[in-house]
Amino acid sequence: MGQSLMKIAVVSDIHGNVLALEAVLADLTGEAPDVVVNLGDCVSGPLWPEETAAILRETKWPTVRGNHDRIVLENPIEKMGPTDAFAADRLSRQSLDWLKTSEPTIRLSDDVFLCHGTPDNDDRYLTEKVEGPKGHLPDEETLIAELKGETSPIICCGHTHIPRVIHLHETRQTILNPGSVGLPSYEDDHPNRHTMEVGSPHARYALMTKGASGWSFQEKILPYDWEAAALEAEKSKRPGWGRSLRHGFYGPLS
Repeated sequence: MGQSLMKIAVVSDIHGNVLALEAVLADLTGEAPDVVVNLGDCVSGPLWPEETAAILRETKWPTVRGNHDRIVLENPIEKMGPTDAFAADRLSRQSLDWLKTSEPTIRLSDDVFLCHGTPDNDDRYLTEKVEGPKGHLPDEETLIAELKGETSPIICCGHTHIPRVIHLHETRQTILNPGSVGLPSYEDDHPNRHTMEVGSPHARYALMTKGASGWSFQEKILPYDWEAAALEAEKSKRPGWGRSLRHGFYGPLS
């Protein structure tokens, strides 16, 4: 990619939610970015992995390999958790071959570096720190250390599902996390049991636009038929996913 990129759309963590992806695609038609980049975790989830992959195959978007994409490609299906196994069992050979074309990191231009988690680890949070039951914003020193010497002015990452734009004063870098297209909350047990919750069921992506004064950033928050997505997850006996997709919170509702 060259220096002429002025408007970049950033998507991440679709997790097989084809309905949310279709809402993003419709919105992108009006935005007309120079390029759309995909930060990974494309298909894993109890929803529509093959339908999602079929669309993504046609987009030709530069795509980072997320931790769940890697698991689907590299692990035996009997050793996968239910989320990844659901996807691996349903992906066509064409879709698996497409997923293999994803890259651990992508240097999009002199300005922009793409990764899924941190620059050297697809399964490590960059823009959240987990010390209790939920993530929170790390301090600047921690963030700079996690960059492991990456000097690009803009670092785009996903993995946490929590949208953030962080400016590092010391290094004059910006970290953009667009949030998740298809899964607004989840529970995980690494490094300890915690939840990530964005608090609404909308599909999310981000826009970066380069102007005379530098880069500006916009979070896009889109409605779609999240009730249909929740019902699909529940049909696959995944009630936690159903709650997340319907409400944007993970925990049980009173």
